Order: sequence, then C-alpha cells, then structure tokens
Amino acid sequence: MSAPRTLFEKIWDEHVIVVSPQGEALLYVDFNLINEGQSFLAFDQLRMEGRRARRPEQHLAVTDHYLPTINRALGTAGMPNPEIRRVVEMLDENAAEFRLPHVGWFHPDQGIAHVIAPELGIAQPGMLITCNDSHTATNGACGALAVPIGGGNQLRHVVATQTVWLKQPKTMRISIDGRLPNAVTAKDVVLSVIREIGVGGATGYAVEYAGPAITAMSMEGRLTVCNMSIEAGARIGMIAPDETTYQFLAGSKNAPQDGDWDAALAYWQTLPTDADAVFDRELAFDAARFAPMVSWGTSPDDCSPVDGVVPDPAQIADAERRRHVERALDYMRLTPTTPLERIAIDRVFIGSCTNSRIEDLRAAAQVLKGRRAVVPGMVSPGSSAVKRQAESEGLDRIFIAAGLEWRDSGCSMCNGSNGELVAPGERCASTTNRNFEGRQGRGALTHIMSPAMVAAAALSGRLADVRRFD
Repeated sequence: MSAPRTLFEKIWDEHVIVVSPQGEALLYVDFNLINEGQSFLAFDQLRMEGRRARRPEQHLAVTDHYLPTINRALGTAGMPNPEIRRVVEMLDENAAEFRLPHVGWFHPDQGIAHVIAPELGIAQPGMLITCNDSHTATNGACGALAVPIGGGNQLRHVVATQTVWLKQPKTMRISIDGRLPNAVTAKDVVLSVIREIGVGGATGYAVEYAGPAITAMSMEGRLTVCNMSIEAGARIGMIAPDETTYQFLAGSKNAPQDGDWDAALAYWQTLPTDADAVFDRELAFDAARFAPMVSWGTSPDDCSPVDGVVPDPAQIADAERRRHVERALDYMRLTPTTPLERIAIDRVFIGSCTNSRIEDLRAAAQVLKGRRAVVPGMVSPGSSAVKRQAESEGLDRIFIAAGLEWRDSGCSMCNGSNGELVAPGERCASTTNRNFEGRQGRGALTHIMSPAMVAAAALSGRLADVRRFD
C-alpha cells in the first residue's frame, strides 16, 4: 500500500517526467494561460530559435491586463497610449503566428484569465496549469495545481515543450475551523490569515486550505482565497475538489461530457488529501474570531478589523517591523491611533481577479441598492459572461443609480497597465489583492477590502464597517 499523500503530492507525482541531479523536476503541463505581460519576450525567443508551439490547443492567450474597460468599440482608436496599444497588438499577432487559441478583446468570452479559466471549465481537478501571472494560484480552487511562471524563458519552455522545470515545494495546510460570522467574507478570511503569518509566511510552500469554513464557501469564495496565496508568499494555493467543485464545473464549456464526465469524476474523487497524510506545516484558525478587514499600509499584511485603529509604531517592539510601519504610514498619510472608520476616501474600485465574479458584484449591489455613493468609482466585471449575467439581474442599474461607472471586463484599475489609474494622492477603497506603493498609480493610496466593504465605503466617503448597513 502506498503512503498517504496530500492533494498537492498526488497531482505533482502524476506530472513528474524526470528529476534532475540538482533536484528540479520536469513536469508535464496540462494547460497554459498567456496574458500580455512580458509574454512577447517568450515569443521573440521562440521566433529567433525557429520553434513552434508543441501543443497549441493546450494554451489560451487572454488579453486582459492592457485592455481598456471603456471605448472598446473604437478598437485601437480607443487606446490613445501607443505603448499600451502595441502590447495588445503584439499578443494578437503572436497568438495568430503560433496558432494559439486566443480570447481577444472582441471575443464573447473575454475577461481576466483567472476568472475565465474556471468559468469555462478549463481549470479542472488534477490538472497542472501554468500562466505568466503571479495570481495563477486562483485556479487551485478547482482542485488543480496552478503555478505562476515567468513571461520569458519559462513561458518559452512551456510553449515549445509543454513541460516546465520546477522545484518541489514543501506542503502546508491552513485550516479554518468553525463558521464565519455575519458579513465576514472569503476576502476577510485570507486577509486575516496573511495578517497573522505575514507576506512571507507561506514562502516555499504549496498551501492547501481546508476546514469547515472553507468547505462551506462557494466556488467564488474559494477562488478569492486561493488568489491571494501569493500575498502570503506561496506560489501555489489549493482546495480539494468536492460537490461544490463538481456542480460548478458541470455543464461548463470545457468540462468533460457524458461518459467522459463519469470517468473524470471518478478520478477527481481520488484526489482529496488522504486522512493520514502529513504536511510539513499545519496552521489552524478559528473562523469565529474573524471580522471584516481593511488594509491601512503598503503590504497585504498591513490590515486590521475595520473597527480597529491605525497602529502606533512606537508600540511595536520589533525594529524591522516598526520601520516598515513608519514608512507605510508616511506613504499612506495616516496618523497612528486614528480609528480606521475615520479615514476619508476619494474613490472606489470593484474588480480584479480577486473579487470581480458574479457573487462579488451581488454582494456590493446589495449594499448599494437604493442608496447613493458620495465618492466616484468604477465597477469592472471579471469577464464578459459575468457582465452579461450581472446585467440580466439588473446589477448594472444598481451601480449606475448609485453613481458608479459600469465598465467592460479586464484587469483595469487593479494594476493600471491599461492606463486606468488612481491619481497621485488619491485614496481608493479597492477589492484588489495588492496595496503596494504605486500599485494603482504613482502616489496612489490603496486600501484593500471585500466588495461589500468597498460598497459601504462608497456610501460613507470613508472606510466603513459593512455591518452598520442593513
């Protein structure tokens, strides 16, 4: 009888082709996603070497980062910045030349890569998925082993050989026990975990999220949790497949059909971690202790429950941590001990691969319905399918009536690659995954939180506890 194994170990073992003397493993890649990013470097190298795509049908080029979320019907004329326009054009050209399937800007499935891969049934349990984007771990919520790769040599290698060299990480299980309190969302869960373990707390590990609070989550919630694994230092975040996973995938565009579905399901049910499997590190958290969270600094672990205060560096014993907090508060223009709910904001953003799915939009719309925002903002759905669904439910009308812009799908103001930026000195309540200095624009001040919390901030003009809204 074989030794008990974790979900990660089962998928890893099935994909290893050979292990080098240096300890790196060559693994078969089931599917590879490509966005604009630095992917043009990989295609330039392939072109110079005279190489082609080994298995083109197992790749999908997705235009998402540099695509504008307004004026899209104008085509390239809607992109006044020539550098942004050229990056978009290069992915169009490279996908065509290397005969790769491409979800471009006019494609009905257009959206953020890590939103459309699950919704189209591309991300499936047991698969090894790569992408030249740090938030590839999002797809691990489907029970896949999803790993980010570089946009240069690593992407070149995957396209040319359908394999990737990786060093096997250690394993970590993060269990969320109990039941989440009212108004506490998946975003609050992952921010709470990152606050406790730090942005390097999971470095070198493949993380599996488990426990009753995780299994009770919808797929949208699970995708949010896995998405921010990278913010805890992990490149891989996973959740074991279960009935929620199967129901989510059933009937999707790329899901197995008929007898193939039965065979796939039988295999997927073998993947969850064995009862006696051993992890290199185990952490457990009590869900009842979680609260709605907001960030106050320039790192995802710089966050606190919304009813808390800005920390006082003078009260921090660790010198390195104290220096970081001092710098963060200086950049964020915040005064120690200020109640977080007194921090005024200038605008809001709802979107990104973390929180732009239909459940996220419903949560924000529920808070905004019948009310009016006192600051400007925009809502960018994670995919064209999400946008169509939201419009069929009338969510777009709620956002517009509240005074927010209803946009097309794309990465948008999450990182501003498309030119949609927060102005210098402006403070933004955002559903994004990162709050680094300049993340949303040079001099931009970003506070990350859940969609419902962003909606509450829009109505209040300051950081606000969504629990105060009926």
